[in-house]
Amino acid sequence: MPKPVNVRVTTIDAELEFAIQPNTTGKQLFDQVVKTIGLREIWFFGLQYTDSKGYQTWLKLNKKVLSQDVKKESPLQFKFRAKFYPEDVAEEIIQDITLRLFYLQVKNAILSDEIYCPPETSVLLASYAVQAKYGDFQKDLHAPGFLANDRLLPERVMQQHKLSREEWEERITNWYGEHRGMLREDAMMEYLKIAQDLEMYGVNYFEIKNKKGTELWLGVDALGLNIYEKDDRLTPKIGFPWSEIRNISFNDRKFVIKPIDKKAPDFVFFAPRLRINKRILTLCMGNHELYMRRRKPDTIEVQQMKAQNKEEKLAKQQEREKLQREIAAREKAEKMQAEYEERFRSMQQEMERRQGELSTAQDTIRKLEEQLRETQVAKEELVQQQQELHEMMIRLEESKNLEAEERARLEEEINSKQTEVAEIVSEVQRKEEENRQLQQEMEEARRRQDEASQALIAASTTPKHHHLQVAQYWKHFPQGAQAGGQKEYRTSKVLLEEIEGASDDDDDDDDEKMTNGDTSRDLMSYDDDVNDPVNERITLAEKNERLQHQLRSLKEDLANTRDDQAETTMDKIHKENVKQGRDKYKTLREVRKGNTKRRVDQFENM
Repeated sequence: MPKPVNVRVTTIDAELEFAIQPNTTGKQLFDQVVKTIGLREIWFFGLQYTDSKGYQTWLKLNKKVLSQDVKKESPLQFKFRAKFYPEDVAEEIIQDITLRLFYLQVKNAILSDEIYCPPETSVLLASYAVQAKYGDFQKDLHAPGFLANDRLLPERVMQQHKLSREEWEERITNWYGEHRGMLREDAMMEYLKIAQDLEMYGVNYFEIKNKKGTELWLGVDALGLNIYEKDDRLTPKIGFPWSEIRNISFNDRKFVIKPIDKKAPDFVFFAPRLRINKRILTLCMGNHELYMRRRKPDTIEVQQMKAQNKEEKLAKQQEREKLQREIAAREKAEKMQAEYEERFRSMQQEMERRQGELSTAQDTIRKLEEQLRETQVAKEELVQQQQELHEMMIRLEESKNLEAEERARLEEEINSKQTEVAEIVSEVQRKEEENRQLQQEMEEARRRQDEASQALIAASTTPKHHHLQVAQYWKHFPQGAQAGGQKEYRTSKVLLEEIEGASDDDDDDDDEKMTNGDTSRDLMSYDDDVNDPVNERITLAEKNERLQHQLRSLKEDLANTRDDQAETTMDKIHKENVKQGRDKYKTLREVRKGNTKRRVDQFENM
């Protein structure tokens, strides 16, 4: 029995290992991969490997894996990557797994500068990447430094600005906080919706020369073919939508594109190696097939996938709304608890104040009782003095007949006693007035004492409804939710085979062998005139005022820290494009103007 061969397939965020038989085809291996990861939108993806000469090549699905020029090592190494890109991610991507794979691949391309991204857009994209990874910003969880180990910005951007990593994190976190409430999948989609407006997004570049020998770049993407000057891969100079092309062929290093317009000459260029022309053919055929598919009604399977995705999104939305309600209920309960705790603290402070007032009232009562005792003593003394005065008056009457000297002495005593009595009466009146005032103070102190006692009782009792509401909340709050279950896998055989069959880059039996040795493919014809999608396309920033404001604000902020000495050629080109009012789609519209013949002539004269 043949010995199995070990294979390692690296997706953008995982490693898968398989054992295949010597006769296993690329299609069988591909099917194993997509079934393992639960992917159904398989027409965008392919398996990439490094060939014996060190070039990156796509695995042909209709041939045996071991018959292809895969670098011999154990295990055999493959990368599972997006081979074709959607025209509009929001319209075409259905599955969450598809969204995640595209998001991670595009993010890696931006961070490694394979896709040029201006600094302000880089920061905004980084904030969506943080939302996609961490969910909603929470101040207690996401303390300064929580992004220390995350790669979020292109190295070029960080070197061009005089900002520390902490300052970059602060700026990213500020924008991250604005995405609160956004699902992780929605954050990935927003990332891609902004990224797809970048000029280099989804473009495969190939070095070519025209008949004059001028070194140029050919760009192949979902919207068509573009020609770039050697030192500028941002700004295409000539463009051809897929709807203008009827046939592509190559012979050795020569590549020929025949326009639908019969009056236009062939579009001819030269690649450095035959292998490059094979790769160009692969991408042209696959992109053209998808371009055509987008302009036809969805297949039954795609309709079913979209319906299923719509149901899943609705279920997620309902689950999210339920979760939001539960979170709101929890926050309300926590807020109520905080309010009650605050009220309790306030009542404790009030209780302490009342306790002080009670102590003061008790002191006042003690003073009053002491004062009353003193007043009583003074009254008793007054009565006694009045009695003595009365007795003296009697003695005075009885001693009228006493001698003058004795009478004078007695009168002096009487006068003295009257003065003393008058003083005591005055003192008693003063004491009584004080008593009245103290009596009023005592009544007020007793009233306060009663109030303080009531406050103490109230403070020591938790309101019944608080217990009830908090208990009800914690009773109903869920411990957690589990979602899962492996999705049923159904391969999209027809579409994948059409794309792969169309883009087969080897000289197999189904290729048309022309008498001159050319490999040629006719592209699918159009029943009706196809409107170039670029004609009505505008960037997300142009139609979204909030995004415009965000990018403008970021640009102004970063301008103060920018080091112009670190500016790259790409930065200068981008700055000039912005100055001229150009963006990706405006440029594409401009370079596709005029008839095909004029553009082919323009290419020949570059």
